[in-house]
Amino acid sequence: MIKRNKLPEVLQSKTLKTYKNKKLNTANFGDFTHSDYQVFLHLVSKIGGVDSSGKYLQPENLQREHVLTASEFRDVFNSDINNCYRFLNKACKKLMKTSITLEKIELNEVWEINICSTAKYNKKEGRITVKFTDDIMPYLAQVRKRFVLYNLKEIANFGSLYTTRLYELIQEFKETGWMLKSIDQLRKVFAVGDNKFKLYGNFKAKILNHACKEINNNYDMDLRFEEEKEGRKVVAVKFFFKKTLVHKVTNQKTGISKNVYQKPKLLVKNKEDKVKQINSDILEGQLSFDDLKINNNTKPMNSVITSLLAKIFPHKK
Repeated sequence: MIKRNKLPEVLQSKTLKTYKNKKLNTANFGDFTHSDYQVFLHLVSKIGGVDSSGKYLQPENLQREHVLTASEFRDVFNSDINNCYRFLNKACKKLMKTSITLEKIELNEVWEINICSTAKYNKKEGRITVKFTDDIMPYLAQVRKRFVLYNLKEIANFGSLYTTRLYELIQEFKETGWMLKSIDQLRKVFAVGDNKFKLYGNFKAKILNHACKEINNNYDMDLRFEEEKEGRKVVAVKFFFKKTLVHKVTNQKTGISKNVYQKPKLLVKNKEDKVKQINSDILEGQLSFDDLKINNNTKPMNSVITSLLAKIFPHKK
């Protein structure tokens, strides 16, 4: 009798999370529009999951084919449903014909990787079905310490591809409070090449200033940047922002410890256009349960969460 390997039970998070390898996070996505990129990220958020023991799924257990409906896209990105049909239809074609440029510095090579092997748009049901290629799947896997994680809703209110891409870059350095990127690196990430915004002044005004302003309008991040020069030429930009706070918590029943990440607060405007702060989603740590160590000096999870909530809602009894 032939024994077949049983696929692990997959537990999906209630909150859609985007997982990307750090190399993919800095890749060049060519002529993707903002809506194309949003569709791509929404599809990527469907890949992730954990098994019954809480471990992130291994690459060989990740599903390659996923379906995204217009109503699902509308619910996340708050778009008009008719526009959602159009976005999905257009993105279906873009995902098939576009390759992602990845720079393999360790190999001194530049790779072109196709995103999907098939992409189907169902007009009647308003949905697309995409099958990711074997080549891109390793970059969408939840590999320990090598991927960037954030909730999909965090970028839902951004109106620019440049803003979304800058926000993603920050997530890789969210615990440090700063990051340094050369102008050449930023041009590749923003996919502007050498021909668009040739003058640094235009690049700064149209991309850097705009993206920083939009992020600060949505989050209490205090994002700003300084220019690094060689002579009179700007060669790099150093970004500063509020750090994500990390709290180690322990489950009283299992004794397992893990990190809880508390991000800068989301800014919400009321009808009077006054800004109020609400707590961003608290993300669970990015390590698999095998890497989590029990710390006898760690506070119980309940007490830590209670303390966090007391800070967030100081008047609630």
